[in-house]
Amino acid sequence: MARPGTSEPAIPLDGARRRGAVTAARILDAAEELFAERGYHGTTLRDVADAVGLRIPSLYNHFASKDALYAAVLARGIGPVVTLLSELAEAPAAERNDPRRVVEPVMRLLAERPHLPRLVLHETLSGGERLTPMLREWMAPTFARAQALVEGRGHDSPPGSSGGPRLAPEQAALVVLAMYHVVIGFFASAPLYRALTGTDLLGSPMLARQTDLLAALTEALLPVAEPAHQETAP
Repeated sequence: MARPGTSEPAIPLDGARRRGAVTAARILDAAEELFAERGYHGTTLRDVADAVGLRIPSLYNHFASKDALYAAVLARGIGPVVTLLSELAEAPAAERNDPRRVVEPVMRLLAERPHLPRLVLHETLSGGERLTPMLREWMAPTFARAQALVEGRGHDSPPGSSGGPRLAPEQAALVVLAMYHVVIGFFASAPLYRALTGTDLLGSPMLARQTDLLAALTEALLPVAEPAHQETAP
């Protein structure tokens, strides 16, 4: 809307866009928490609007439907993980085989969206027919890229190395599934663990310990062997 007698907008466009982005982020935060607590089918747009203090028409200015809102929540939370795993799959072997190059950023990303693992777990436990196509669309590439990284650790073992045999694809898939449950379970269990013990799993000390543990587990499950040293004749 222009000021009277001018062609300038009453609210500068940059300011309006910033406020719109802030509101959209608040909507996504509320939706992520509600989807985590109630699942996709148990959450309505009215629930989200009430949590943010908006009217339904105002929410529609940012997201055209519940599907669009759910997709945006997944894109914001899982998208960076998929990108990270894709980049690592193409990185040099030294980077791919460093567990911390995967573990640390994944833990950091999920710590920024602590409700997201609970959302994924909620939909997983709801069963196949309630597991929404959008969630499958995001999780399938995540598992595929993680499995490629696991299989790649075996391919990168040098000839003559003293390490164990390379994992078969089906074994690599099971390793990825096991690590998935360790990571998702850690974040999903945080509220219960805090209620039982008073310890905040999402605080910096516990996040650091879990990151160290995951890196050690990766090294133990998927060792990348060093080249065998040949002894020189005396």
